[in-house]
Amino acid sequence: MQKVSLIPDKNTIKLLRIPFSFFLMPIFLLALSQSPEPELFYTVLSFLIIHLLVYPASNGYNSYIDKDETSIGGLEKPPMPTKALFYLTLAMDSLALLLSFIIIHWIFAVCILAYILASRAYSSKQIRLKKYPLIGFLIVVIFQGAFTYYMSNFGINGGSLSFSSSDIYIMLACSMQIAGAYPLTQIYQHEADLADEVTTLSYKLGIKGTFLFTGISFFICTIFYFLYFQSVDGLKQFFILLFLFVPILVFFTIWFLKTRKNVEEANFKNTMRMNAIASVCMSTCFIILIVLNH
Repeated sequence: MQKVSLIPDKNTIKLLRIPFSFFLMPIFLLALSQSPEPELFYTVLSFLIIHLLVYPASNGYNSYIDKDETSIGGLEKPPMPTKALFYLTLAMDSLALLLSFIIIHWIFAVCILAYILASRAYSSKQIRLKKYPLIGFLIVVIFQGAFTYYMSNFGINGGSLSFSSSDIYIMLACSMQIAGAYPLTQIYQHEADLADEVTTLSYKLGIKGTFLFTGISFFICTIFYFLYFQSVDGLKQFFILLFLFVPILVFFTIWFLKTRKNVEEANFKNTMRMNAIASVCMSTCFIILIVLNH
């Protein structure tokens, strides 16, 4: 019987899709920008736990379960996973929980655990929440949006939100931001998902419907950002946000018009361009707000 190596190789590391994890960085930066008195040590540690351990482990576990043969987020030609990937994700999750519990706070560790369990339930063959278009969508929107904002805020400040109206507005803005972005990440893989018995919200909406849904979600997201910044006397910050929304809106509109002429434009490369532009613009915005506020 041939032995299977459990030592991670370059393909195993590649399947963690660490660069792709940074597309979710804006939510953490937003939490930092709105934190009254962030603590540097806990800010750095919570960032590393979330973005270098939890997110990559989630990506890796999803790749291990799905064994994708077509393009996935961040990888146009993913290699086949091995058992080493599974054990690496377990080790990364365990380290994230250990650091969170021992150094930051048990509540932050519970948040990390909840995120890990939701991610596993989303991908695992036994539960497979991703195969249900609405439930899978809501899991991603809640956990990568409002929940991640709450978790990041706790890690940065060492305390929970008060759930005031302003807190509710910004958490809803985060979830609507993910609600707009997430279906677009599925727009090029409808056939691959169906072959894997996964029916996504993007597939249900169709290509045109996905673009329209994203546009509406971003509009609602903008309204919640306005309500939040108005409630904290930060309309100057809101206008900075609007200004940096412009490149996202321009590319989104051009891409949509192209797909109306040629459906092949709804492809992996354009999806990754959209993700990159949105991530860079939003990260830039929140870094500016961090500088202004701190």
